[in-house]
Amino acid sequence: MESFTTFDGLFHGHRPATGNAPTLVFANSLGTDLRVWDRVVALLPETWGVLRMDKRGHGLSAARDTLSIETLADDAEALLDHHGITQFVGVGLSVGGLIMQRLALRREGAMTHLVLSDTAAKIGSPEIWNPRIDTVRAQGIASIGDMILQRWFVPAYRDTQDFAMWRAMLERTPAEGYAQVCEAIRDADYTADLARIAQPTLVVVGEGDASTPPALVKATAEAIPGARFVEIAEAGHLPCVEQPARFAALLQEHVAA
Repeated sequence: MESFTTFDGLFHGHRPATGNAPTLVFANSLGTDLRVWDRVVALLPETWGVLRMDKRGHGLSAARDTLSIETLADDAEALLDHHGITQFVGVGLSVGGLIMQRLALRREGAMTHLVLSDTAAKIGSPEIWNPRIDTVRAQGIASIGDMILQRWFVPAYRDTQDFAMWRAMLERTPAEGYAQVCEAIRDADYTADLARIAQPTLVVVGEGDASTPPALVKATAEAIPGARFVEIAEAGHLPCVEQPARFAALLQEHVAA
């Protein structure tokens, strides 16, 4: 059973693997907390280990004065060491994919497989991020909530009862934590490092993703040696939410291969 606790101000859930089963380490997206993986985790074998966390300034994790992708990767490494995880599968969604790109190089011997979802080596530009940062700090996340949610989910999902739950998660994210992670994404560019990723890599994207469009994600996959690219139908930026069964099946297939 997954247990939830804090370490160094990081709220996280951990379930140790049984026997030789793999451990999956999840890093989630901007404006979400670790619950974004609930439906995928529920579909994985119970013997598999799981580690997932709330980023700084998100969910129940303590904030910092400033953030970068490097400091967010530091946090993930601190939890790996705290739980004695020496081998793992890295699974990153959006900004979580940037974090996992760093861990793929930092912990090359420990990360056995890499899964990147709806992400890229460089996401957006200052011209995109700076106005969003300023608006969130001045007016709160709810002021741009509709715009964000339309980019996250395909229209069919926005008509379901579940949609209100994800709106609440987004709009309850602390504004400063959200803004700081926006700054971290804005300042990150790992394009030159993609060719150095040595792990077997699966890159997936929702075919309706308007935040990291399929063409951008595919270009990232093509720059990683031997990476496999898959588009997930009827999903936007969060296929782990909209199509958890497909996402979990791809995970299991990738790890088995």
